[in-house]
Amino acid sequence: MAAQLQSIASTSARCTVAPRKRSQMRVYAVAEVERVATNGAARRGVPEGTPVVPVRDLPSRPRRNRKTETVRRAFSETIVHPANFIMPVFVHDGEKNIPIDSMPGVSRLGWKHGLIDAVAEARSVGVNQVVIFPKTPEELKTPTAEEAFNPNGLAQRTISLLKDKFPDLEVYTDVALDPYNSDGHDGIVSDAGVILNDETIEYLCRQAVSQARAGADCVSPSDMMDGRVSAIRSALDSEGFTNVSIMAYTAKYASAFYGPFRDALASAPKAGEAHRRIPPNKKTYQQDPANFREALREARLDELEGADIMMVKPGLPYLDVIRLLRDNSPLPIAAYHVSGEYAMLKAAAERGWLNEKDAVLEALLCLKRAGSDLILTYYATEAAKWMAEDAPSWR
Repeated sequence: MAAQLQSIASTSARCTVAPRKRSQMRVYAVAEVERVATNGAARRGVPEGTPVVPVRDLPSRPRRNRKTETVRRAFSETIVHPANFIMPVFVHDGEKNIPIDSMPGVSRLGWKHGLIDAVAEARSVGVNQVVIFPKTPEELKTPTAEEAFNPNGLAQRTISLLKDKFPDLEVYTDVALDPYNSDGHDGIVSDAGVILNDETIEYLCRQAVSQARAGADCVSPSDMMDGRVSAIRSALDSEGFTNVSIMAYTAKYASAFYGPFRDALASAPKAGEAHRRIPPNKKTYQQDPANFREALREARLDELEGADIMMVKPGLPYLDVIRLLRDNSPLPIAAYHVSGEYAMLKAAAERGWLNEKDAVLEALLCLKRAGSDLILTYYATEAAKWMAEDAPSWR
């Protein structure tokens, strides 16, 4: 036994080697990585300690197509232009612009002057499309929202003014009752708390026709009533407005991202009188955020009913829905980069948590990459300016 122990100790001693410095170590893994520098000299241009490895035999190296700015621009699959933007404008029946607290940098524009200045600035950087949202005075709101089709209403006067001032400006409108409805809903509300579908459509048709008469290029039903696209198309055609387009809010979700917009127009649902039940939200007509396939059903109906453009709202939280519509319809697709998305980016940028320019341009690029042809965004003018300043590196 003693002889065996002595033999083991002797063998162990022979196997013991002096510890080597870390720079001299060789680590043999699957890739046979070596950490020893050639001839003990540091390689030029790489940090000391960088592994020395054999060149991998890779059949494809995608990074070759990203190696320079010129190459990246040449192979860019998605490009956003100011021409893709529609600028939403809030207007009020006054002279001065009124800042919106929950949307820094956005105001309710005085319809005669502030609006004209804002549109002229947008056009100067390539944004030539706007959509109008009027702030209706409370005293003009009623449960049936007849102000929506007043030929001398704020929306109608704004459309006419813009087309007179900028004949080639593409003017979109919002077709829904909520800016004019004292209950804050997109449709007429019964005392039992039901949003009346077919009765609402009658007034939507009148609203769309009144907007077309004022000079609108495209009417945009955002109400989510069943069958309203075909009814509006019929109403427009019967009045001779066959060239007026319809941009349907096809997949408009009952989203939490609309808060700042409702602040801007004071259009949130309101509590009714004691004998009336007013729904506190819009979930009985706007889509459930949990649903995906339902958007395809809405898209097929809108396409059959005569929509020219289909919209997804909100934008970034619903990129999958934008792609769904893009892959299943030949119609142009619009995405609404909504007020809540805008407010989040602004808030983060103000706190120094994000580079605003880079984050905004990335967000807009993602909306385009997902499949949208048009992007409604409150950043339209600002983004167009950034693109003009830095076009080569952005594209």
